[in-house]
Amino acid sequence: MNLIKNQIILASSSPRRKFFFEKMQLDFIVKVIPVKEKYPPGLNGIETARHIAHKKSESFLEKIKKNQLVITADTIVWHKNKSLGKPSNSLEAKKMLKKLSNSSHEVITAVCFLTKEKTEIIHEVSTVTFGKVSEDEINDYIKTGSPFDKAGSYGIQDSFGIRNIVSINGSYTNIIGLPVAQVFKKIKEIIIEN
Repeated sequence: MNLIKNQIILASSSPRRKFFFEKMQLDFIVKVIPVKEKYPPGLNGIETARHIAHKKSESFLEKIKKNQLVITADTIVWHKNKSLGKPSNSLEAKKMLKKLSNSSHEVITAVCFLTKEKTEIIHEVSTVTFGKVSEDEINDYIKTGSPFDKAGSYGIQDSFGIRNIVSINGSYTNIIGLPVAQVFKKIKEIIIEN
């Protein structure tokens, strides 16, 4: 979809978010400015995701031009009042997956929309429930390398997720990293306003 005069910048290196933008049939470019994903202590899950998504957009504040729309996002896995980020090694991945086994958690994605005129943030929360996962299955999954670029150490779209997730409540695409319907609606609203 050509949203006349507007240039959409997806500020994310996630191949899954890029895939979703392609599926929305939007004209966009990918431009990433690396940001340390730090947040103040004491924030809840929604506040954490929104803080990081906003922080990612701030690096574009000085560079954004009129008729540009920069979109940043952050997805976190929130389990028992703690954020489970991307694991830095196999041991961390194993610990996270053991925690998620036979338990429910929330996947929260915050998406920040930055124009020359203003900043808006939306967020979506989906609840995911895992059945009991065996240690062998966790070890086999870690060997594939797939957990290392994913919050909470898993992808719902991976064979591991397909086999072990017993229920979800909320947006499926949100769990992969972008609440597509909500993002598409917001992009259309912003383009019409401009």
